[in-house]
Amino acid sequence: MTPLARRVLTAMLLLAVFVPAVLWAPTWLWGGLMAGMVGVAAHEWARLSHFPPVSARLYAALLTLCALGLPYLPALDWPTFQTGLIGLAIAFWLLVVPLWLAGHWRVEAPFMRAMVGVVVLLPTWAALLDLHARGPAVLLGVMAVVWVADTAAYFSGRHFGRHKLAPTISPGKTWEGVAGALVALALYAVVVSAFAGMPFVSLFVLIAVLLYLSVLGDLFESWIKRVSGMKDSGDILPGHGGVLDRIDALTATLPVASGMLMWLARAA
Repeated sequence: MTPLARRVLTAMLLLAVFVPAVLWAPTWLWGGLMAGMVGVAAHEWARLSHFPPVSARLYAALLTLCALGLPYLPALDWPTFQTGLIGLAIAFWLLVVPLWLAGHWRVEAPFMRAMVGVVVLLPTWAALLDLHARGPAVLLGVMAVVWVADTAAYFSGRHFGRHKLAPTISPGKTWEGVAGALVALALYAVVVSAFAGMPFVSLFVLIAVLLYLSVLGDLFESWIKRVSGMKDSGDILPGHGGVLDRIDALTATLPVASGMLMWLARAA
């Protein structure tokens, strides 16, 4: 089986599990599934950070327990805490990560790596809970931005890629790939605008912002892997690597999309 065929088959199997969960899973089951995803991703993050095996497992277990328990703690105002996590992620992705990548920061201290992992993963989980609560169409619509962009960038980059986007971080990514993703997302915005009755220009601007964040999330994980000397975050997903390799763009886009919707709901 070719690498592309393996990649496509894995993606189809993931969608066969994920889409029914989005559509029909009750809140408690969705929360449990997402907590499990956080645990696997946390373990991969710990491996990328070169934590000792026992520390990596403890780190993954701690973040999983946080994801399982935080929404149900009686002493915790969960909606406020959830909004705070989303706000933290927005600040991290819009302010810190561009400086991190521009400055080629390595940040290899275990404590700092552990804290960054929390900022990357827990807000992603909080956003998944928030977007799921808003309805399957909302969650799938936001995630489709990343899926469409990723697919279009892959094929346009392979066929037309000449100019490297960030050669010292991820040599395989090209400006032509980004352009292909932008064109595909413009078509996606046309379809969504027609079916949802949303103004095309406003929708396209929001989608373009999510594309920028998608690229940022992808580059950030690529840089972390380069610093760690690892090609993939794991090997649990044939053709894709690890869970972090699959959700790298989502860790940036989902919290910001969730924050946008929170702001729009309050402004309405």
